[in-house]
Amino acid sequence: MSNRPSKKRSSSSRVQAAARANKSSNTPWIIGIAVLLVIGIALIVAVAGGNSSSGDIVGRKPAPDALVTKVTKVPDSVISSVGQGTSTPLPQPINGKSIAQDGKPGILYIGAEYCPYCATERWALANALARFGTFTNLKITSSDPNDVHPGTKTLSFYKTSYASNYIVFTSVETQNNSRGNLESPSSAQVQLWQQYGNGGTIPFIYFDGKYVINGATYDVSVLDGKSWDQIGTAMNDAKSAVAKGAIGAANAMTATICIITNDQPSSVCKVPAIQSLEKSIKSQSATTTTTNPNSSP
Repeated sequence: MSNRPSKKRSSSSRVQAAARANKSSNTPWIIGIAVLLVIGIALIVAVAGGNSSSGDIVGRKPAPDALVTKVTKVPDSVISSVGQGTSTPLPQPINGKSIAQDGKPGILYIGAEYCPYCATERWALANALARFGTFTNLKITSSDPNDVHPGTKTLSFYKTSYASNYIVFTSVETQNNSRGNLESPSSAQVQLWQQYGNGGTIPFIYFDGKYVINGATYDVSVLDGKSWDQIGTAMNDAKSAVAKGAIGAANAMTATICIITNDQPSSVCKVPAIQSLEKSIKSQSATTTTTNPNSSP
């Protein structure tokens, strides 16, 4: 009689010990599954939101302040060292209509967020314009991932403000990077675009009826595989292929703007590298623009 309760307690203890052992052995599996679920959810959110520093963006989002500073505050030493760089062709002379406002010459850009050549030219244009004024609300986006040079990282001028004492800048981003309609040019802008933009190719940059750019003016492939920050950083390195292309193109645009502003401001326009480019641009005779292979229909 006295041994029976002892046997029951011993049996019960063994069952409880086994249960505790089973629970302990299952714990790593439970933790592992939980970790995998958390990682999976994080990846889904990252892909859906397009928040990776090197991933594509659906639509656009505000450009980080640090990136804007890199793009718009390239040192004078880099500007002078690069000169024309690898940018070609120079802006072409035309006999067009002025789009000046309030006594300031006008610059018109027409492009689209899906377009890889527009993606390329925006880096240069943003840098050039920043020498004459100030941007507000610059955006970042990427070109169509299913086009040539897929997912090229770039800026967007959509709903961006620009203020300058010297020029008026107007931008029209006609489609987003999913090729949905975004902004529509006015009838007057369409007329200029059709007449001087090879029938409506992009990117199209119109310098107050005096000069025009059709297509990208440097090799888009120098941006392939690079994040926004990598491009911005490379723009500040005179030896990089990105700077030779983007800053070279920006210098040519700057020289063109200096021509139409009568070399104002002098702090921008009297830089020897810009003066040299002015001479080259002025030496061209007005001609009918030709198709640039680095453009989109």
